[in-house]
Amino acid sequence: MTKPHPKFAAALSVQETTEEALAEVVREALDALAAPVDLALVFLSPHHIENAEVVAKELTRLLGTSNVIGCTGESIIGESREAEDTPAISLWLAHLPQTTVLPMHLEFQRTPDGGSIVGWSDQLPSAWPKDACTLAVAEPFSFPSDLLLERINEDQPGIPVIGGIASGSYQPGENRLILGDRVFDSGGILIYLHGNIRVRTIVSQGCRPIGDPLIITKAERNVVHELGGLPALNQLEAIYKTLPVTDQQLVSRGLHIGRVVDEYQADRSQGDFIVRNVVGIEKETGSLMIGDYVKPGQTVQFHVRDEFSASAELKQLTAEMKKNGSSPMSVLTFTCNGRGSKLFSEPHHDANCLKTAFGKIPNAGFFASGEIGPVAGKNFLHGFTASVAVLEALEEKSE
Repeated sequence: MTKPHPKFAAALSVQETTEEALAEVVREALDALAAPVDLALVFLSPHHIENAEVVAKELTRLLGTSNVIGCTGESIIGESREAEDTPAISLWLAHLPQTTVLPMHLEFQRTPDGGSIVGWSDQLPSAWPKDACTLAVAEPFSFPSDLLLERINEDQPGIPVIGGIASGSYQPGENRLILGDRVFDSGGILIYLHGNIRVRTIVSQGCRPIGDPLIITKAERNVVHELGGLPALNQLEAIYKTLPVTDQQLVSRGLHIGRVVDEYQADRSQGDFIVRNVVGIEKETGSLMIGDYVKPGQTVQFHVRDEFSASAELKQLTAEMKKNGSSPMSVLTFTCNGRGSKLFSEPHHDANCLKTAFGKIPNAGFFASGEIGPVAGKNFLHGFTASVAVLEALEEKSE
């Protein structure tokens, strides 16, 4: 017997008033879906923050489901458009027959041992199936997303988490999360999905390596003292001298360092590094401070980021996914608020790249203050990254 296929729809409105924008996206998305709504995601620009409760209550009523999840974003993605610096609401709808959808609002609770994450659904299985996946949005000031990812990596290894950190406001309590008809200014929202749906992932960190890989020989917390037995700064200076002028300029504007995720992997490529910023230099000691904790024995490589590297990597990753037989029905896009017009000379870059690769399929998302996605089988919190959930129907198994 043939399985009923999932369906998806998306709509974007840049109407100035919340009422007009909401009416537009609901009408367009429902007409395109033409099926019951099992899951809805909504993303709001800061212009609509004051009306977030209206949005939550109206969507729950109009869509006929409490599985309405959303957050605020500095800029909003809908279809092949990235609406920057303008009022915008993006709505994404999914009809997911034979699929378990479990949304939950999680909070960080301090304990004598440090802290724990509470709010997990009691309907979750103890061991998640290998083909399960999760979507996540979180508030940046109150919720330790890295702790959530560490827990899922440890307790449910191999389960991907895709999503982003709410943005648009820069003070605690100003960003918004939506779950059903409720609105929160803290915590995180996780959606567990399992059933007649497959989610593949694209994580484009937008960097390319320079120089050769090096082994950390001395480090403490986030400070790299030595690489290959020499002061880290000495190694960097030696690499810098071999670079063309254009790459030297990129190093001067912003340097990054990539840590190999799987030390046992023999052949390493661009997507096997988790990339972090170099945030400081101690010239007296020759040490480098980076945006991650590291330890001796790990393999690292310096990276640079520019428009062309970021564009080429996203195009390469989408091409590889198509080559491997992916048949996307929809995508969800969580891209860094440092991308868009801040990085690319052409408008709507990431959204257009996905449209070129996969065709005109429903796409929604937002510009995040941190992007969530797996690299080499483990989930991480990223920066300057495009993290994309590619949704497909499960293939029919022959009898």
